[in-house]
Amino acid sequence: MIQGVQLDMLSADRLSKMTSYEKIRLILDDVHQGCVVVLERGLTPEEQGKLLEATMMEIAPGGFSGIEIETYPSFGGEKGFFGKLFKKDDSSRMMVIGPVDQLKMLSREKDRLIAWASAAQ
Repeated sequence: MIQGVQLDMLSADRLSKMTSYEKIRLILDDVHQGCVVVLERGLTPEEQGKLLEATMMEIAPGGFSGIEIETYPSFGGEKGFFGKLFKKDDSSRMMVIGPVDQLKMLSREKDRLIAWASAAQ
């Protein structure tokens, strides 16, 4: 059997076809199984709030201990050249979500996230 951490990378296209509830359920189901979920585009602030609310309701002593969540940083709403040219909204960014006991964000810098993930025990 392969040991390690499973990364589920979800495209913005796939998520755009889902309701907020479906996105949250998909993320929580994957995280419950010990997967680290990477979203090409982050959730809206409302969806993030609902995800955290749903997570809090599912935390159980000796069971599910919660999630670690981090978004790709955007400082001051800066847009790249093409974003400015095409007036593209850069507010949605890549998001990493995983089990709190397996995923630790080590560093958040201007142009990258550094995370450490451990296999489930």
